[in-house]
Amino acid sequence: MEKVENGLFVQVAYKGTLGDGEVFDSSEGREPLEVQMGAGQLIPGFEAALIDMAKGDKKTFTLDPEEAYGERSDEHTMDFPASDVPPEMNPQVGQTIALTTPEGQQVPAVITSVDDEKVSVDLNHPLAGESLTFEIEVVGITKEATQKAEGGCSPSDCGGCGGGCH
Repeated sequence: MEKVENGLFVQVAYKGTLGDGEVFDSSEGREPLEVQMGAGQLIPGFEAALIDMAKGDKKTFTLDPEEAYGERSDEHTMDFPASDVPPEMNPQVGQTIALTTPEGQQVPAVITSVDDEKVSVDLNHPLAGESLTFEIEVVGITKEATQKAEGGCSPSDCGGCGGGCH
């Protein structure tokens, strides 16, 4: 029986929950997650858990923050002068916005405070500092991709193929 190894494409049905049991992402009702092992598409602990599994194997595991999105860090916060914010934006606390890095990459940020002088944002991943439990089932192992690539589809995007973070 073929086992999951680097270079192979793996199709995985999964459900991810937080410590309180809240589901933060699931492939239920969608195509399973498909990733190429060893390509850096998954958080490290998730990919490590898949190695040596076979089609039909199921597993439940919990990742500490270090194996997932890391600990929350105050170094991942920024303040912007309120005068730099376009007036039509109307920033609100809790709103997620996209910031653009000097390299042109978009990074999500959550607005944490707004006043007349500054807007503060948190750039930590929404799941940083969380222990994550996954229930997974390997539903396929192939040498080539079976799904059309649609711009990165993984739990590391917090939302897999289906959307944003919860």
